[in-house]
Amino acid sequence: MSERLDARDLLARAETATGLHDYGDPSLPERFEVAVEHLNGLGMNAEGIQRASEVCHWLLTSRLEFFADRHRHAVADEVIDRPMFVTGEPRSGTTLMHALMSVDPDARALRFWEVMYPSPPPGLAGPDDPRRARADADWREINARMPKWLHSHPYNDMLGDGLPEDERTWAFDFRVMTPTAWWRVPMQTVVGGLPTDAAAQYRIHRAMLQQCQYGRPRKYWVCKGFHGFRLDEFFAAYPDAHLLWLHRDPVQVAASRTMMMADILEGIVGPIDLAAAAKMHLDLTRASIANTMSHPLVGDPRVHHVRYTDFIADQVGTVRSFYASCGRELSGAAESAMRRYLADNRGDRYGKFRYSTSLLTDIGEDIDALNEEFRPFRERFGVSIEKRS
Repeated sequence: MSERLDARDLLARAETATGLHDYGDPSLPERFEVAVEHLNGLGMNAEGIQRASEVCHWLLTSRLEFFADRHRHAVADEVIDRPMFVTGEPRSGTTLMHALMSVDPDARALRFWEVMYPSPPPGLAGPDDPRRARADADWREINARMPKWLHSHPYNDMLGDGLPEDERTWAFDFRVMTPTAWWRVPMQTVVGGLPTDAAAQYRIHRAMLQQCQYGRPRKYWVCKGFHGFRLDEFFAAYPDAHLLWLHRDPVQVAASRTMMMADILEGIVGPIDLAAAAKMHLDLTRASIANTMSHPLVGDPRVHHVRYTDFIADQVGTVRSFYASCGRELSGAAESAMRRYLADNRGDRYGKFRYSTSLLTDIGEDIDALNEEFRPFRERFGVSIEKRS
């Protein structure tokens, strides 16, 4: 194995393996070269390079097959009608809200096995389709490599049937490089530096929903992602969508996301510099809150704002309120399924996730000053200061 990845060689190998050449976007090869240069700059050893090569091959061949399906089948004719999305800061209850909506028998959510191995269309798969077992095995490997992640994200025990964030649909677009695609490669999560195009990314996302809807009974989609920075493109792609936006104390968000990501990355690259991580995640939180306070579409009537503390106090009631804002009614069967989910899936079933705002004081931040900095946000959305250590 070469000490460096060769983008052109990887593209050629994927095309040879599949007999396909259409990536659905003529700019993909150029963008893939940027991702490969990032990988080559990590200083990986031969084993790391081999792992990266395998992941690249998987993603490229998946993409080729995915776009070929749109010629083989009438996937592009699928109508995505009034989808429902959940968004908010990391660690603000978005995954639990999404999980509850996903058990509604009238709703459909993306599953990891589908976005990891989307071809052929999952609606054509039988109950013994090997992709399910393959994704389960992937997730057993992920959980073994990152066991602490189950403390903050116990939903990972769903394995291949778990609920991916919308960003995961962009893994084979090489605009994001997420841990659930690159866990075998010794690399940090890529926060920036890749060429992004929100409009193009939502086209891919819609194509994935169509792929996973094809050949199945029509249900309404329930999705979850971090859409705040892409609201213009989001609503351009889904003008009839409704978006539930959860809001939590930004100080707690910054501290909690720091520890969660440290737990994830420790399993991939080893010990994490918590001070550097805390600075980065506080900066990311600041940028996100600034966007929330300034973007005109935050006040759009299609956006339903909810406080994290209100959601935690009445999870099913929050879902019911969101459904009502979408012109939908929460059925008795859906409510029963959600209450069963809550009873059967305690959030601390793998141990309590622990973090502290001392992560922020350790880098020289004053908590009272941070609370004052975020006061306009808290006043606008009614978010109280959470009393934690």
